[in-house]
Amino acid sequence: NYVSFDEATEDADLILILCDHDEFKYLNYNLIAKNMKKAIIFDMGGVLVDLDLEDCKRAFVENLGFNEIYEILDPWHQKGVIGELEEGLISADEFRTYILERSNPGAQPHLVDESLWHILVGIEPAKVELLKKLSQNYDLYMLSNNNPVCMPRAEVMFAEAGFPMYEGFKKCYISSEMKALKPSEKFYKAVIADIAIPAEQML
Repeated sequence: NYVSFDEATEDADLILILCDHDEFKYLNYNLIAKNMKKAIIFDMGGVLVDLDLEDCKRAFVENLGFNEIYEILDPWHQKGVIGELEEGLISADEFRTYILERSNPGAQPHLVDESLWHILVGIEPAKVELLKKLSQNYDLYMLSNNNPVCMPRAEVMFAEAGFPMYEGFKKCYISSEMKALKPSEKFYKAVIADIAIPAEQML
């Protein structure tokens, strides 16, 4: 049984044509693209931006004497005060106060921010080029378990890499702003509802 070209390409992630027949040279590929996936959603940390948790822990101990960092900074799901910051349960100032109250005497708030920034390594050029190419045919979105301390630093990294965050992505969904952490159902349902296209058309 055969299916139509529209049926074959509907919501597809990729089309691979392995032939050289003239018929395929004159297809309307812009029209085909509209029938495929329409949006791509990227995670930020560990996907677009490389992370270094061990360097971050080292910075908190060396800069602040804050040893509790080993208990709350986790590769998969942040705990304690960092988890509360990323879920939007506390503000950036409340986070700084908590850390400073448990740090070396005289430690300054800017050291809290700079220590947390050590978790962000950078964005590889190849990833930036891929984002630029994909943005020509897809709406790009980003979602992240993140916080108001790291996001300004991440924004600078994207700009310096040549892909300004709030220009390259149609929208960024940040856990601290959404008051929910992924992989919660609440987080993903809110993103799908806001993008307002069927989930099957997102990648």
